[in-house]
Amino acid sequence: IASLDSSQAATLNKIASSIPDLESKPGLSWDISAGIAINGNPAVLDGRDAPGPANVAWCGAVSVANKMSSLTIFNGPLTDVPHLLSRCIVNDDNTMSFALDFRPRAYGAYEMKDAAGNYPGPDVLGRDAFTYSGNRKDYESKFATPEVEAFLQSTLASFEGGVVNTELNEFEQLTNGPLCLKVNMPLTDGNVAAVTAAREKAADYWLTWALEDTHAHRPGAPINSQYVYDTKYRQNAYAALLPYYSAAFGADGASLCAAESGPLDEAYVGGGS
Repeated sequence: IASLDSSQAATLNKIASSIPDLESKPGLSWDISAGIAINGNPAVLDGRDAPGPANVAWCGAVSVANKMSSLTIFNGPLTDVPHLLSRCIVNDDNTMSFALDFRPRAYGAYEMKDAAGNYPGPDVLGRDAFTYSGNRKDYESKFATPEVEAFLQSTLASFEGGVVNTELNEFEQLTNGPLCLKVNMPLTDGNVAAVTAAREKAADYWLTWALEDTHAHRPGAPINSQYVYDTKYRQNAYAALLPYYSAAFGADGASLCAAESGPLDEAYVGGGS
């Protein structure tokens, strides 16, 4: 797990060097001197944000010694760049649970997809069906490209004894994207290396999108609508994460979940003027 932590620190440094406005939030972070322990293990949280044009509402990098490495990035409302979820938990039975997702910024009714891969049409959803379909097509054309899909497929194939976890809690159904990858696997050097490589590549994808100027919303209503959607989304993302951290960290899971999720009730100032 130490190699995951060092890789995550290097990734965060790379992001920070590429987005100079990304500032540390000491009041929302824990360094090693804070003496924070999660279920008996020393924990570090590096919390940052970059309001305005840099458009990072929250970046939280968490390391729990011997147990977990997790990077959560929520974008601001100026673009439709996916949020990033990148997490690996070491379980007590010498297995690892890995989760990776490029989380869509608009509702696509992904949880309504049937076994054949079809979504409800206007006969079920009315005109909203066209809106949701349009949101899915936008995401697929910009982010869920054949290249990204191939990366995720090769990542899954690189795991030794990996088993895809298809179980979703109520709030994961609302927050998981169509590319979400959740895999349980044995704790081996090979799997740690494969997870490390996947997390680094995923962060590179996110950073590339974040720096491109082709994903910006038009000023005005689209930005306001994105902010409203993101506010509810982040609440749901917190609720989706809570059961996992409660299971992994017991009584400390709730406080870790809240800390990593960032300030849910703090208004994000997205204006660039």
